[in-house]
Amino acid sequence: MGSHIGLSKGKVLVTGGSGFIASHIIDVLLEDGYEVVATTRSDAKGRLIVDSVLSTHQGKLSHAIVGDVAEDGVFDSVFKNGPAFDYVVHCASPYQLTIQDPIKDLLDPAIKGTTGILKSVHAYAPTVKRVVITSSSAAIVNPLNHAKVYDETHWAPWTLEDIYIPKRAYETSKALSEKAAWSFMDSERPNFDLATINCTFTFGPIQRNLGNLDSMNTSNHRIRDMMLGKMKQGLSPTVPVFTFVDVRDVAVAHLRAINVPEAGGNRFYVVGGHFSNKRIADVIRKAFPELAERLPSDTHDDFPDDVYRFDNSKSKTMLGMEYIGFDKSIEDTVQSILDRSARL
Repeated sequence: MGSHIGLSKGKVLVTGGSGFIASHIIDVLLEDGYEVVATTRSDAKGRLIVDSVLSTHQGKLSHAIVGDVAEDGVFDSVFKNGPAFDYVVHCASPYQLTIQDPIKDLLDPAIKGTTGILKSVHAYAPTVKRVVITSSSAAIVNPLNHAKVYDETHWAPWTLEDIYIPKRAYETSKALSEKAAWSFMDSERPNFDLATINCTFTFGPIQRNLGNLDSMNTSNHRIRDMMLGKMKQGLSPTVPVFTFVDVRDVAVAHLRAINVPEAGGNRFYVVGGHFSNKRIADVIRKAFPELAERLPSDTHDDFPDDVYRFDNSKSKTMLGMEYIGFDKSIEDTVQSILDRSARL
């Protein structure tokens, strides 16, 4: 993946541009020669994104202000008033495990945001060839009755009623929003095609424009908390997820879902391996001995003997994915936090 000087490979709209995964997607798109427009909720956040990338890329990155993604037509103006786009990467969706109103906080932004971007592209962006949506393994995995091996053919069983069960609300929003996207494609038959990236718990280097440690992506919280000594008295349970992927692999998967012609019409289960909190602590202790005193002495590993397996061969064969290993992902995450902790 090399840097392209001069001629652009095309223009990509990335929604939710200030997010953790989106920040890495923007990096790989720019490095691969694309021009990028990132949507944000405010001009200040947009400027921060542009200022955070390499100076050689800043001329290829701009931002557009988009309000509440749950509002009808919120993306229309981006396509009606902006440049002609070739691709859209839709990352804007809530990821929060503490919610007040499951409909307002999760379901509406997830479903209306997803169908809303598709409707806007269909109506006002005839040049768009493909939309890539950041989905989740939560739309694949069934914790009530695990498959022995998960792949893209599996769907989580959640229905609308499950949104009101707190521990299932996030998973339900991801499953229903992805189903809504594929349903839109089937019913509307637009000129563009669709691919989804179903990523699992996502570790990896924090984004450069992170305001503070509290605003870190949810999956990295456990690493942050171990580094801060918050698990000194004992590890939190690893459940509900025992699979991980590095954010840099997630970003590359999105890029290749754009670049690979046959990726259209496909889901991709993007997962790098298994993990447990005990294994995270062991990697930190070995690679960063100066942090050892902040880590628990707990020797119990709650990794299940009969944990479900995964089949990520589709992402390897079609997208050419080669996944970053667990140790490197954790080590690089820790180092990124240490590198920026002084100013955070």
